[in-house]
This record gives sequence, structure tokens and C-alpha cells, in this order.
Amino acid sequence: MKEQDKKELLNTLAKRIKELRSDKEVTQEDALNDTGIHFGRIEQGKRDISFTTLFRICKYFDITPKEFFSEDFEI
Repeated sequence: MKEQDKKELLNTLAKRIKELRSDKEVTQEDALNDTGIHFGRIEQGKRDISFTTLFRICKYFDITPKEFFSEDFEI
């Protein structure tokens, strides 16, 4: 995968997670305290998360991974 493609994917992931957090009306600090996941790094597109972290994020937002990727997630 080209580096530019990877950056675009990470930015898409970042945008989706930021939208979910904003919709839930929690700060990055609150999300960190609730989950132990550093949302700031993810939302900046600087961190490529693991599969298990994605599942933890989905659980936190009470959605399935399918819902995570189906909601305006463009690759």
C-alpha cells in the first residue's frame, strides 16, 4: 500500500471516530478516562489502531463494526 493511501485511510478512520465521539458529546479526555484509548492521536490520523482497539471503540459507542464502516465510511 502506498504511503499516501495509508494516510487517506487513517484520516477517514480519524474522521469517523471524531464524529462518533462528538455525537456522544464526550471530550477526548472523557473518552480516554472511560476506555484507556488515546483518542487524540487517532483523531489526528497519526495512529493506526489494532483490530481489538476498533472493537473496544465500537463497544464504547454501542455500535457494531459493520455499523462503524457502513456510516459514510469511504475508502
